[in-house]
Amino acid sequence: MAMTGWTAAQAPRMDGKTAVVTGANSGVGLETSRHLAGLGARVVMACRNVDAAATARTDILSTVPDATVEIVALDLSDLSSVRKAAEEIIVTYPVVDVLINNAGVMAADRQLTADGFEMDFGTSFLGHFALAGLLCGRLSAAERGRIVTVGSNAHRAGRIDFDDLTMARSFSSSRAYGRAKFAQLVFAVELQRRLTAAGRTAPVSLAAHPGATHSGVMRDQRYLRWLFTTPSLHWLRSTFIMEGPQGALPSLRAATDPGALGGQYYGPDGPLHLSGSPVLVTAKPEVYDPALGKRLWDTAEDLTGVRWSFHD
Repeated sequence: MAMTGWTAAQAPRMDGKTAVVTGANSGVGLETSRHLAGLGARVVMACRNVDAAATARTDILSTVPDATVEIVALDLSDLSSVRKAAEEIIVTYPVVDVLINNAGVMAADRQLTADGFEMDFGTSFLGHFALAGLLCGRLSAAERGRIVTVGSNAHRAGRIDFDDLTMARSFSSSRAYGRAKFAQLVFAVELQRRLTAAGRTAPVSLAAHPGATHSGVMRDQRYLRWLFTTPSLHWLRSTFIMEGPQGALPSLRAATDPGALGGQYYGPDGPLHLSGSPVLVTAKPEVYDPALGKRLWDTAEDLTGVRWSFHD
């Protein structure tokens, strides 16, 4: 798919900077990591499967031979793993310039995390909430640290029933995924709201979404499998679905564009924001509700035990 707008060539160099990317071993996370490595950043691939991460690292080095790419084991569905990964990053990297909350799941059946949370909500939202909170000090040490939360168009169908957070009464795969992505964007906006209220200029919180991009999450869904297995639909895939390098550009722009501001949200500029070049987009109105933001934030702190500090 031809790109006519913002491309990776317009991103500034990132020599000497450190970027942590969750779920970096495949799909959008892998290509985001490749872009960042090509810009000179030290890339820390924070992944659950370290063997897959090692294979992905080799892949990146095959295209960016002089890249610095390191691996940290991280299972976002287990808060003990989140804490261990955060401790390793804190000890190893005095400054974290960019954290990209990219990893995500879309469980086909209702599952609970190691800590008893519904899997999508616990992994995509609570795991990232905890990780970012634990790394906030390292991100604050950067001249202009950035936290980029990777959402999805699916957030538009999301809602949060605080009386059924484990979805014991209301689970469906699409409902759980939409809720998790909605929660992530509410978090990204609320984080910037709190940073601004505290007078903090760094880090800043931004969000991005990859539109319709070839990824494991997309291909593995039962209701979408026909799209990838029907030869006659190649035209549809090539017209409306981007490959990983293009789908990673909204995240890359949010992470690197010197003009990007806290609270902004980037996504493709094409029809229905499925494909195209990364531009500023808007989430559904409920994402910007401060009352919902506060309630979700307080709930996340209680569930994870991670309490952010904005004044140190």
